Amino acid sequence: PILLEPTFMPDLPEIETYRRDLERDVSGKKIKSVEVASMKCLPQFRNKKDFSAQVTDVKVQSVTRRGLSLLFALENEHVMVVDLGPTGGLRRRANKDAPDKGTEITWIFTQHGQLRYVDPDQTGQVLVVPAEELATARPEWEELGTDTVDEPISWTTFGRALLERSERLKPLLMDPTFLVGLGQIYSDEILFHAGLRYNRTPDTLSTQEIRRLSRAVVEVVHDAVKYRGTTLEDNGYADLFGEPGSYQDHLAVYGKAGEMSARARGEIVRSKIGGQWTYYCEQTQG
Repeated sequence: PILLEPTFMPDLPEIETYRRDLERDVSGKKIKSVEVASMKCLPQFRNKKDFSAQVTDVKVQSVTRRGLSLLFALENEHVMVVDLGPTGGLRRRANKDAPDKGTEITWIFTQHGQLRYVDPDQTGQVLVVPAEELATARPEWEELGTDTVDEPISWTTFGRALLERSERLKPLLMDPTFLVGLGQIYSDEILFHAGLRYNRTPDTLSTQEIRRLSRAVVEVVHDAVKYRGTTLEDNGYADLFGEPGSYQDHLAVYGKAGEMSARARGEIVRSKIGGQWTYYCEQTQG
């Protein structure tokens, strides 16, 4: 695996992988009881009993996603919102399975085992709000940009939104008010496949370059979801069942400084932007 710094928040492909598995595996199941290790990830509740009262003896109706938040619709007309921090993950376990180190919350179902929220650094949070108050509780969702998993978008619509912005391309791709859930890994991969340098600005792009960028955004995100996310040593990501993703086997530039570019007779290089390394092919990204 590629060892990099620092730890990264799970991005859209990882969160969408969780959502799809949870929708299949948890929807329709009733929560019999809940165990809470600490209150650090439950900022809205006074104590463990308050949280337990909201979610015990309640069926999960569906699991959806808004941005990088996972939304568990409960039959009591409340929504449980799970925001995973940089070290957070979810695990499906049998009741007899050994404890996972760093487990903050365990939901125990009437049948078919448990769901565990594992967060060693206690960086995430879980909220429970009435469904009709969800928008009020999370007003920042109104500012979210395009969700490339949920919203098919034409290159012309993408281009119009792009040309309204003035930031350099990499920070722009990582801005959640432009596109949802793209971090260091996927922004570097998108720019490589689009053949564009990280420090270009939208006003310098030709029509052809805008089309290439739009296509690369969609293809990289959908491939990363298909391969169930990216697992690197520094992010420790694993899916609901504890299995690593495999998109790291398909990375073209990220973390590959000094290796030969797949598109040119030259090495992949890296530069610092915003305090983080950016990886690119100097010969083919212009």
